[in-house]
Amino acid sequence: MAHQRIMPKNSRGGNIFPDIDYRTCKAVRAGNLVFVEGQTGLTMDGSDFIGEGDPAAQADNAMKNVKIILEAAGARMEDICKITTYVTDASYRELVYPVLARHMPDVHPCSTGVIISALGKPYADFEIDVFAVIPDERA
Repeated sequence: MAHQRIMPKNSRGGNIFPDIDYRTCKAVRAGNLVFVEGQTGLTMDGSDFIGEGDPAAQADNAMKNVKIILEAAGARMEDICKITTYVTDASYRELVYPVLARHMPDVHPCSTGVIISALGKPYADFEIDVFAVIPDERA
């Protein structure tokens, strides 16, 4: 099975790299594996940013995006196996993890939290990478 590119796009004219011709997608499905592009406070179409100055609102928007992207790939939130979160201040972890828990009740993913100095835009304080595995009976 060839890799399936979910919601392919080009960065030219977009929010992050508007002057660069860089092709990417929201997710790649490789067999039963789904790899989701890092999600932040950016809306799905990249035209707006939700939650400037509010990492919890950014996390909420990111998880809403994750759900949409996973469903487009044929996966569900409960298929999430591994997440990596990035915050620009250690204190933000207390704000974002309850939001993540609300979006992933009873999922119990493996999780890595990274504190970094900056994200793609100066107003972004949160980002999440998600890996999911679709069970064989639904693949």
